[in-house]
Amino acid sequence: MSKKVAIYCRLSEEDKNKQSVTDDSGSIQNQKSMLLQYAMERGWELYNIYSDDDYAGADRRRPEFNRLLKDAEHHKFDIILCKTQSRFTRELELVEKYIHGLFPVWGIRFISIVDNADTANKGNKKSRQINGLVNEWYLEDMSENIRSVLTNRRVNGFHIGAFALYGYKKDPAQKGHLIIDEEAAAVVREVFTLFAQGYGKTAIARMLNDRGIPNPTEYKRLHGLRYQQPKTKNSTLWKYFAISDMLINEIYIGNMVQGKYGSVSYKTKQNKPRPKSDWYIVEGTHEPIIDRELWGRVQALISQKAKPFDIGTIGLFARKARCANCGYTMRSSKNRGKHYLQCSNRHIAKDACIGSFISVDKLEQLVIDELNHLAAEYLDKDKLAQNIKFCDNLQEQKGHLLSDIAVYEKKVAEYSKGIRELYMDKVKGLISESDYVEMLKEFTVDRDRLDRMIAGGQKQLSEIEEKIEAGDNRHELIEQYTNLEHLTREIVETLIDYISVGKRIPGTRDVPIEIHWNF
Repeated sequence: MSKKVAIYCRLSEEDKNKQSVTDDSGSIQNQKSMLLQYAMERGWELYNIYSDDDYAGADRRRPEFNRLLKDAEHHKFDIILCKTQSRFTRELELVEKYIHGLFPVWGIRFISIVDNADTANKGNKKSRQINGLVNEWYLEDMSENIRSVLTNRRVNGFHIGAFALYGYKKDPAQKGHLIIDEEAAAVVREVFTLFAQGYGKTAIARMLNDRGIPNPTEYKRLHGLRYQQPKTKNSTLWKYFAISDMLINEIYIGNMVQGKYGSVSYKTKQNKPRPKSDWYIVEGTHEPIIDRELWGRVQALISQKAKPFDIGTIGLFARKARCANCGYTMRSSKNRGKHYLQCSNRHIAKDACIGSFISVDKLEQLVIDELNHLAAEYLDKDKLAQNIKFCDNLQEQKGHLLSDIAVYEKKVAEYSKGIRELYMDKVKGLISESDYVEMLKEFTVDRDRLDRMIAGGQKQLSEIEEKIEAGDNRHELIEQYTNLEHLTREIVETLIDYISVGKRIPGTRDVPIEIHWNF
């Protein structure tokens, strides 16, 4: 009775000549031909061919590899035939577990042609173990080498991911550099703006979905990128966490952030989060989509952890209303369709607080009345305009711009120094003329990009300084907030530091409040 043989093939790198993702690579076909011929010459009956394409030898999740092991356990064949032992596995642990352990128990003979491994030959067990040890060293050395190269590129601010972050695309003229993808960047700007205006993350996701805007993974797929999208229900829709992650990603302000996740071991593709202190963050590596002023407003809102007040909006007075008695931040509640603010400190212990309480509608009207009163009383006398701290925000923007320009100028100086040193290396014959020209081009492109960013920053700086010096935006600022009928979260953020709310006056409907303005 002829022996049944199972052939196992594996290719570790993606074959560039594939016509489609379903095609076997040329290397896989060569392995199959060699192994089939070897089996036929010995009169063995082919049971099945198991083939894993684009999988590493240390990857234990190979689908065909695991199917092979399952069939071997049920003794559906007598022999496993491979080109080399490393095609089966590069891990010494698996060599011992299966080739020297379970396969003999299951009655399975293992053969690899090129390195002459054969479990039927008791004399070459040590050779198989040495093969396994060498492969193990190869894996570890290769992992360390790759890790070292990638770390170096991360430290120097080069993008090394397979795909650019939504809103950007890889620069075809410079490896490791990102350029803005304007179609997606427009959506990113809208998300930041909506959040700054008071819209919640879920509401923003709903707005994008209602307009049929594809989420980042679907956007990549529609633009022809081989992005593996999870096959789940509504996987093409925007969701809360996509918005949440976007709003805190520094890549959108021109900083390269990488290394958020790291592999558990070179033997597995499993990743785990790394502490922020271990991330690789390099400032000013590419053009920002979000300006510093908008970024700062969004981060301030996020740090407040304001609770949703209504469907789709952040509470109108979230983190702004405080109890006049104990100073505790009032929390929102809802009863019969109406929203209220109350001091929850009174629930901590008996008589801990009087328990300030007011409806959001009533507080909104009180604030509007006070704004209109101030406008009517002071606008014509220019007193309100004179007292508004209109420069505070502009000064903050100026500070951010000066900081950014300083970072860019430092990098320009580094590139200029690098160009000088590169020229000296060429003169000394340390590098060839062609290498010099290629490296000079990369340095020059980076330096020119930073020069443009410095020029743009200095232009913005001049405009801000003109506004600060002129001070002519005060009346316009006041005009925006006169004769109001309703408030928005943006108005509350701009004008109000906090509101102190007391307890309702007995026998009346009046609730005493004290508004602490930002001017």
